[in-house]
Amino acid sequence: MTRKSIFALAALAAFGAIAPLGCKPAGKDGAAGAGDAPKSGSSRIVFIPKNMGNPYFEAMEKGFQQASKELGFEFSTTGPAVAEPTAQISYIKDEIQRGATAIVIAANSVDALNGTLDEARAKGIKIITVDSDLTGNETHRDLGVLACDFDTMGDFLIEQMGAIMNYEGKFAILSATTDAPNQNKWIKGMQAAVKNPKYAKMQLVDVVYGDDKDQKSLTEAEALLTKHPDLKGIIAPTTVGVYGCAKAVEQAGVYPGGKNAKGAGVSVIGLGVAKQMQRHLKDGIVPKVFLWDPAEQGYIASYAAVRMAEGKFTPADGATINIPDLPLTKMGDKKVGKNNVLIIGEPVEYNKGN
Repeated sequence: MTRKSIFALAALAAFGAIAPLGCKPAGKDGAAGAGDAPKSGSSRIVFIPKNMGNPYFEAMEKGFQQASKELGFEFSTTGPAVAEPTAQISYIKDEIQRGATAIVIAANSVDALNGTLDEARAKGIKIITVDSDLTGNETHRDLGVLACDFDTMGDFLIEQMGAIMNYEGKFAILSATTDAPNQNKWIKGMQAAVKNPKYAKMQLVDVVYGDDKDQKSLTEAEALLTKHPDLKGIIAPTTVGVYGCAKAVEQAGVYPGGKNAKGAGVSVIGLGVAKQMQRHLKDGIVPKVFLWDPAEQGYIASYAAVRMAEGKFTPADGATINIPDLPLTKMGDKKVGKNNVLIIGEPVEYNKGN
């Protein structure tokens, strides 16, 4: 079986059939060609997700595993049971003692980890953030590998909700934890975007947090429906949260076309794993969700880590790294941007049709 088919099967197993919306243009420099695959020797890369047992990070792990097979490095995953600001510190310290080559981490806080990450870097360990960055504290890591442009995600989600609501009515946001760097960046973007005159008739009435826990996300969504009986939409930029919101509107019967729906009902959108959301999408309970391929994020972070360990890639504004094309995303030369951020591409839409 070819590399592409193996990787594609891993992605499809996690997400179901999907279609890309497109990728941003890449930059170019003298980086080694995509065919010149790095060989890592005895490199050991460790992935520390926000929390273990999260379907999103389990899907991302597939990309690390595939890269490990191709590039020959040792790979392991470790992390906390809950996504709390300081919960990852002990795991970082453990890997400092074990002498990891690189730590790839989905940060639970923009500042709580900084001192420990500095300790790791002082020992020569490369630090790469993935999915969730150290926003405002980027100097405490070497590279940030982000699935999309965080500066535009807020605008994107507001426009998607606006189109569903006909740009009129009340909506709420259900996020992960109060400290989640990526969530907070997107919430600020949504709060700024809704001030645009285009959305003058839309009203953001509440922001609540489900802590990326199934039951709490469901409970918070149910509370939103009770507190705001005239709610027309919920945006949940978290895979756990959007699933909880879907269950809440389904159980209450207030989804579009539901038996207790008022008018057009309550529409739920957000960032969701297609396989997990498949039934809700098919049955029309949720009109659409968005996501990128987490497996590709894991692969790209691994590839960059190996290149860094070899001394063949040094993250810097304007530097490029040449990455092999992936099943869902054309890669090639990818340019590192401000604050050493490497952006992969654009979100993929999942709906009833795909």
